[in-house]
Amino acid sequence: MLIAGFPAGPWGTNCYVAATGPGSECVVVDPGMDATAGVVELVREHRLKPVAVLVTHGHVDHMWCVAPVAGTYDATAWVHPADRHLLTDPMAGMSPETTQMLLGGAHEWAEPDDVRELADGQDLELAGMRFVVDHTPGHTAGSVTFRAPYDASNDVSEVMFAGDLLFAGSIGRTDLPGGDHPTMLRSLTSKVLTLPDDVVVLPGHGEQTSIGRERATNPYLLDLQER
Repeated sequence: MLIAGFPAGPWGTNCYVAATGPGSECVVVDPGMDATAGVVELVREHRLKPVAVLVTHGHVDHMWCVAPVAGTYDATAWVHPADRHLLTDPMAGMSPETTQMLLGGAHEWAEPDDVRELADGQDLELAGMRFVVDHTPGHTAGSVTFRAPYDASNDVSEVMFAGDLLFAGSIGRTDLPGGDHPTMLRSLTSKVLTLPDDVVVLPGHGEQTSIGRERATNPYLLDLQER
């Protein structure tokens, strides 16, 4: 499995491209602000054809370039129905600080031509790969993660595109519109702590980590395990 990523835009949002290998179809995960050029570069470098754009949640730093990327490659966008409205009205999920930063800009958002909705436990067969959708509300009402089998021979059973659910040493904030801290803790308990230690976590911001590392060191997960 080929996975390449890069931090995009002023928020440093990790955008990922995943494929079975060079010269194949691929999926793009969370193309945020200023991500289009990076996607084009990876697609050209590895001779890929994007067929789907996966959105972990509807915050503007993760979906800014969903429509341009999906439109460029005639790809399908996938989003949870609870966050679908943010594709056209991202201000509804922003903090006052972010809203103020963007005021005065001529920003317009629209849904891609082909949008499909995600469900908890759904299996997606895309670009020759299988993704399991886990609905993980708390950061937003429609937050999801995507888990894909990787390579058990390398002691990695799965990779998880975690969005803003889980970071190296931290978890996603819950003080933005649509956020809820108790719901976030339930998502972490039911969807993260139940996973094997060898699952690699590809977060929406910062460095990659693993379930085992976070189970042993992340203060939020440690607190949940002590309860």
